[in-house]
Amino acid sequence: MGLLKHGFVTWLLGILFLSSLLLCRADVHYYDFFVRESNFTKFCTTKSMLVVNESYPGPEIRVHKGDTVFVNVHNQGNYGFTVHWHGVKQPRNPWSDGPEYVTQCPIQPGTNFTYEVILSDEIGTLWWHAHSDWTRGSVHGAFVILPAENETYPFQTPDADQTIILQSWYNRDFLEIINEARATGTAPAQPDAYAINGHLGDTYGCPNDTIFRMQVDYQKTYLLRIINAAMNEENFFAITNHSLTVVAQDASYVQRFTSDYIVITPGQTMDVLVSANQNNGLYYMGTRPFTDSAAPPPNNITTAIFQYTNSYGGLGNASSIPLPVTNDTDAARGFTSRIRNSNVTQNPQLHVPTDIDRHVYIAIATNNLPCDNCTTGSRPAASLNNVSFLFPQTDILQAYYNRSINGVFTTDFPLEPPVYYNFTGELAGLNTNTSEGTRAVVLNYGEAVEIVLQATSFGGGGGHPIHLHGFSFYFVGYGLGNFNNVTDPSTYNLVDPPFINTVHVPRGGWVALRFFAENPGVWFMHCHFERHSFWGMDTVFIVKNGTTVDTSILPPPATGMPRCSGN
Repeated sequence: MGLLKHGFVTWLLGILFLSSLLLCRADVHYYDFFVRESNFTKFCTTKSMLVVNESYPGPEIRVHKGDTVFVNVHNQGNYGFTVHWHGVKQPRNPWSDGPEYVTQCPIQPGTNFTYEVILSDEIGTLWWHAHSDWTRGSVHGAFVILPAENETYPFQTPDADQTIILQSWYNRDFLEIINEARATGTAPAQPDAYAINGHLGDTYGCPNDTIFRMQVDYQKTYLLRIINAAMNEENFFAITNHSLTVVAQDASYVQRFTSDYIVITPGQTMDVLVSANQNNGLYYMGTRPFTDSAAPPPNNITTAIFQYTNSYGGLGNASSIPLPVTNDTDAARGFTSRIRNSNVTQNPQLHVPTDIDRHVYIAIATNNLPCDNCTTGSRPAASLNNVSFLFPQTDILQAYYNRSINGVFTTDFPLEPPVYYNFTGELAGLNTNTSEGTRAVVLNYGEAVEIVLQATSFGGGGGHPIHLHGFSFYFVGYGLGNFNNVTDPSTYNLVDPPFINTVHVPRGGWVALRFFAENPGVWFMHCHFERHSFWGMDTVFIVKNGTTVDTSILPPPATGMPRCSGN
């Protein structure tokens, strides 16, 4: 009897152990992306553009927290490109991060490359997009990360979810637009319209345009997964007569709050609950750009429909959508200031650096560079600490990993502005030129890092959505005017700062970010306004290996990396 009892206990413990493995297991998923030119008709114009699997936006990746995803990208187009998994930290795996000439060379036409996308603590909504010139304008899609098998949402499980992708629409080819800008030394063209999930809505006057419809049932609750994939536009978003409850930003849960609208920068994602608790009917959803720049984008409202089941009839006017006016900085700042980190167990444990090892103070500017072939003798440029990033002809990661950096990059990116001036004041008499370079910041593994991003009055003087690859960071502070390193740190929020990967640096102000450099590799930081990144508002952070295998960069894929043309 004793042996029988002992055997039963052993069997039961084995079952419990196996059950725990099943509950904690991470799955592996496989996707194929076939990227080729396809024709699309919008705004009464037909054009060919590069898309994934014949769709705009591209296919959605839907997995669980902690999973690994292999995506085989087949380039059946006419030019090279790469793909980035925006907001995925890719622990120790910069090889699959994606920015062109930073972590890899382009996937050339007629070839393919398989990305290994390693998820860690991300939860909620992220996205993927091309990371070569302006190709992301048509090559992008959602990356949905559901709770792990043994986890739940930190709120009542929604009845359904819906991805909402905010986009910029150009009637012309993206490559044609940037090639023209390069040749003439002028700013790239503005978009012709905006889109929601590939639809232009009913405000642009083309009778053939389609409008996105989200069908809902009365008294049910929906989780909207909102992605700003626009090229150069921050956006407001709202639904007529419906409140929005914000629950996550950049794949991290936040303390819930309710608002009539949201504001979201290019690159950011936001998870929002909405209850279908109004009278049966059709209600406008809408988006319009927010700008704090002297060079604003087109002020168009783009519509979609929040449609109750078995409801028909009129919608009213798009002007009824509770969207702030396009230059309402108070509305934008008021919304952003309400976002706070949540201490729910589904989030990574809050660990804000307090004793800083490395301070980096970066002045952001739009500038000019000489251009002999341009009509004005100069061309637009952009810089961080007066360095306009110059992409090399081979990728920085392989040069760093193979210790062959000569002629590829240097490790002397300035950790503070080379010249101090009244950054947000009158700039009369200051030289607007900059210098080009491929200069990186090198961090030791484990360092506590603080980056202060300072907007300046150069150019249009507007704000900037800055994205850091390989990390989420704590957004600990912001303010207007010039950053004061003596008094401003006392205003930091070190208790519950948002944990994000893309931050809006306000016009005439600054933001402070903190993180631990615990992800070895080569990581890109850039403005997510595509025209600014194109002009050089970028840099690279290199995190050195730690002292163990588990704190060092993984080896490159056994199948090899894409080769640069000419190599």
